[in-house]
Amino acid sequence: MPRSAAPAPAHLTDVLPARDRSVIILLLISAFVVILNETILSVALPPIMEDLDLAETTAQWLTTGFMLTMAVVIPTTGYLMGRFSTRQVFALAMSTFTAGTLICALSPAFLPLLIGRIVQASGTAVMMPLLMTTVMNLVPPSRRGQVMGNISIVISVAPALGPTISGLILSFAPWRALFVLVLPIAVAALLFGLRRIENVNEASRQPADPLSVVLVGLGFGPLVYGLTGISSGGSGEGAAYAASGGAPVAAVVCLVVGVLSLGLFVRRQLALQKQERPLLDLRTFSSRTFTVTVALMVVMMGAMFGVVVLLPIFLQKVLGLSTLSVGLMMLPGGLAMGLLAPLVGRLFDRVGPRPLLVPGLSAVVVGIGIMSRVPEQPWLIVLGHVIMSLGLAFVFTPLMTTAMSSLPRQRYGHGSAIVGTVQQVAGAAGAALLVSIMARVAAGTVDSGGSALEGISEGTSAAFTLSTVLALVTVVIALFVRRSPEEAPAAQSPEPGASPERAGEEPTAS
Repeated sequence: MPRSAAPAPAHLTDVLPARDRSVIILLLISAFVVILNETILSVALPPIMEDLDLAETTAQWLTTGFMLTMAVVIPTTGYLMGRFSTRQVFALAMSTFTAGTLICALSPAFLPLLIGRIVQASGTAVMMPLLMTTVMNLVPPSRRGQVMGNISIVISVAPALGPTISGLILSFAPWRALFVLVLPIAVAALLFGLRRIENVNEASRQPADPLSVVLVGLGFGPLVYGLTGISSGGSGEGAAYAASGGAPVAAVVCLVVGVLSLGLFVRRQLALQKQERPLLDLRTFSSRTFTVTVALMVVMMGAMFGVVVLLPIFLQKVLGLSTLSVGLMMLPGGLAMGLLAPLVGRLFDRVGPRPLLVPGLSAVVVGIGIMSRVPEQPWLIVLGHVIMSLGLAFVFTPLMTTAMSSLPRQRYGHGSAIVGTVQQVAGAAGAALLVSIMARVAAGTVDSGGSALEGISEGTSAAFTLSTVLALVTVVIALFVRRSPEEAPAAQSPEPGASPERAGEEPTAS
């Protein structure tokens, strides 16, 4: 029987029991800690290089190794969350992250520090898919926007705070203090979580397919490394790409290996799906809504990550700003996105994705468009970044919620794994594309008699212009995003032709 019309509950406490609220809050706090750590090292590489006597190409592996590990582990999280219970997956993620943080804090040399970062990344990769899948299992469809809004706070504020906190700490303490600061918080989250978190899913006895695991490593790892190598020119400088006349050979080889391995991985998963034991269930793409939203994510993440990579280069090399100044300039946008996220979540529960996505993505176009003029006044850069961030606030929650809600319950874990993987690969691809364009335009400017700084400025402008075009494409794709019938507010009657929302009803693929 259809539910009778009734006012929607005003607070999450009205729709979730105490146990479920406790689980979500613990996962939110833990996710905030691990994502904060992901960006806290961004401005610490120079002091690490000086202290450990490292070349830039060597030190860069502290971030590259973290990214590669994330790219390899995230595709396996769908299997992990089906094979093990919520408590077991949480314990695995946080204990691994805590152990990696301890290794980094005590590292006397580069190799132990790199190992610690890889261990940290292994735990980080599991936490966000675990949080998203748990929310989808616990929260009623008509209230998911509100909770996903809280997740968006974690996604936006934690990365924004990372460089700022890092710059402040490094102004009076050595780089190991960054890990010493995170360690007790991670330990507290782990111990408290082990005491309070409860299982919200049943573990299965399905064994992992060894060949699929190998193909994941040979596919996503080399793919992301190849894309990163193209964007860095193999030396951390985009200009090296142009100077060498193209992408480094190692990056191209890794791209080929990654693409071929992914082709074999997809073929293997299609075969395992017939036996109901895939490592990553690709039947999620049988949902039209999921496919459209993932396509939108690919274009959006590519455009956004390219901006994120290039903007600090322009600010530091052309405008001559310090790393702390750059971190402070990026902070208002991240905070604005986080503050707006809960409101966006509540609006999504009322109006659905399209009325939020179209104006949000339009604001992203305006923000990147302002920055594409690469003004020499820093306040204009801040303005463009804030407008872009406010637009993204209207995008993240609707996209994640709509994508996941379009799937049946048994595929939530695989859906969250695909979303996380797409973010990693699309981000690396977008950065590679925009940095290579910047480098080529910069090289052409220098060959024409311009200075290196003029080249970077013109190259950045060209890359941001392309990013603006990509953002315009996302506005068009957003017009095809539909709301799942299960997400309709309880206060409203179902639309004609839509299935009525029933208590305990699972979302169906659309």
